[in-house]
Amino acid sequence: MGVEKMVCLVSRTGRQFQRYNKGRRQVVGCIPYRFKLSSDGKFSDELEILVISSQKGHAMMFPKGGWELDESVEEAAARESLEEAGVLGNIGHQLGKWDFLSKSRGTYYEGLMFPMLVTEQLDLWPEQHARQRIWMNEVDAREACRDWWMKEALDVLVERLSSPINQPKENKTISISIETMC
Repeated sequence: MGVEKMVCLVSRTGRQFQRYNKGRRQVVGCIPYRFKLSSDGKFSDELEILVISSQKGHAMMFPKGGWELDESVEEAAARESLEEAGVLGNIGHQLGKWDFLSKSRGTYYEGLMFPMLVTEQLDLWPEQHARQRIWMNEVDAREACRDWWMKEALDVLVERLSSPINQPKENKTISISIETMC
């Protein structure tokens, strides 16, 4: 007997429950990654990064969005990755925090980024009709990514993964449920 998964196919909307720090909206995101499978079915050392298109399709980026009052920062990161990229996985230790200017709103935001080791890629996800997702090597992902602060977060991730001393000892597994998503 298999285990059935149920995922809410609606993204959260609105800003009434968003977190702010010193007047800056807090956004949280993930850099989804995996290690490529080699021809013999084993994992290689080749890193793949998942990038997604913006909703208007003019730019490539990593999943990110508002951190809401009813969730932990890790839950927000996992939720955004599910909503925007259709991936589930293990959230690692925070890559950093950046203040950046929103081009569309003309205000400063605080961005927090996390790594996500992808364990599952879904065929159906909330924003599948609004976004494209593409797996790339880290060089191409850095080049494709529009935002300087996300490029810096990717640099931190690549450095962390290439140095055994800097790798976290454990990753948090964040479970996303219907109640969390809707």
